[in-house]
Amino acid sequence: MTDVPLIRPANPLAAPAQDDPPLAPTRRRWRRPARLAATVLAVVAALGLLAAWLIPSDEALAQRASEAASEQLGVPVTIGALRWQVLPTLAVEVRDVRTDQPEPILVDRARATLRLASLLRGEVELQRLDVDGATVPQVSLRGLGASNSKAASFHLGKDGVPLAHAQVRDLKWISRTGRAVVYEGEADFDAGWRPRSLQVRRPEATPATSLTLTRKGDADEWRTEIQVGGGTADGQVALEIDAEGLVRVSGQLTPKNIEVLSALKAFNRSSPVSGQASGQTQLSAQGLKLGEIVRSLHTHTTFNMAPATLVRFDLDRAVRTLGKEHAGTTRLDTLTGVIDTQNSADGIGARFTGLKGKSGALTASGDAVLARQQVDARAAVDLVDGVVGVPLHVQGPLTALKVSVPGGAVAGAVVGTAVLPGIGTAIGARIGATLGKLFGAGEPEVPAKPAKKPAPTAAP
Repeated sequence: MTDVPLIRPANPLAAPAQDDPPLAPTRRRWRRPARLAATVLAVVAALGLLAAWLIPSDEALAQRASEAASEQLGVPVTIGALRWQVLPTLAVEVRDVRTDQPEPILVDRARATLRLASLLRGEVELQRLDVDGATVPQVSLRGLGASNSKAASFHLGKDGVPLAHAQVRDLKWISRTGRAVVYEGEADFDAGWRPRSLQVRRPEATPATSLTLTRKGDADEWRTEIQVGGGTADGQVALEIDAEGLVRVSGQLTPKNIEVLSALKAFNRSSPVSGQASGQTQLSAQGLKLGEIVRSLHTHTTFNMAPATLVRFDLDRAVRTLGKEHAGTTRLDTLTGVIDTQNSADGIGARFTGLKGKSGALTASGDAVLARQQVDARAAVDLVDGVVGVPLHVQGPLTALKVSVPGGAVAGAVVGTAVLPGIGTAIGARIGATLGKLFGAGEPEVPAKPAKKPAPTAAP
């Protein structure tokens, strides 16, 4: 047998033989970075696989976010798409958000930028929130929190800044009656949801319509600047929080030279009167939750207008026809009174008291209630202030008012006309209305027309 020489594998740790040529310096210089790069790529790939395994997909995150929002709001919420990013900033974007309600709340797109340092501490703080396109029906807000006592609530304590800056564009508010109004605005927040500054605008309104709040130092007081109807309503608001967490809001505003017709038109509402108004306003609200605070808002305004015009009502015509006809307008030299508004789950209601309008020798005074675009008003129209007058009852929608005169006033007017032609109608109406109240007179029968006298027979 022929001996086969034993071949030993080369020891990689052994020094090279003296006759082996050394590695070229250039090749040695490039191999080390290449190996380091390969190692880094391998680590990155491993981390990527680990992240893909540990971190849920966008679809899974969207489902989780839907479940969390549903629990907080008390109604089912669906999120069409969710996308998150880490670089250059940590952010989450959602699209096509909607509540499962007969008239759903919709959000086209919302993007939240989160604070990474807070997130690592287990806290959620938003650096910025942008909302582009949303629809909020008023009737749907009542359904939020129906099954969750903590739903739709927020804490007004002073424990951190949950949101630093917010901006909203193209937010459509739909009133209970179906009236749509578009808003936009932005706000910077201090701790406990207190706005450092806030501005809300009506982008479609002319003249400019906006609300601006500016905080006074670190106090719970804000300077208020309002532009509406070509005038202003500047003032201040403040809030107090008691030991049980009840929030009380109070404020004073000074409306000045506000054209009432265009002011209400800026919010797609109609007004029964036109003219510039000035006065003083007190506002108040309270509640434990944001919805409660908004729904409890009450305002008390003493106003004066000179001149003013009733845009859908002719007082003179209504008096002369005893309420049968009233189409037209009435120009008044002055109009004064008090307006109390009250928010509720069904919208805003307004009560007018101590109304008094003058035009020459004519004076009208009375009270009225305006809610859901329906009017219920009672007035006395005097020809000589406080002496004679015709009581009127005006009711119905603003676009189709109905006017009636109490039965006693009609009866008195008939008598008054016969006794005192000219002004007898007004005097008789006042007397008739008074007697009707005293004796509970109902609607009188319409007097029969007197029979026509036969024509005289010509003498033969």
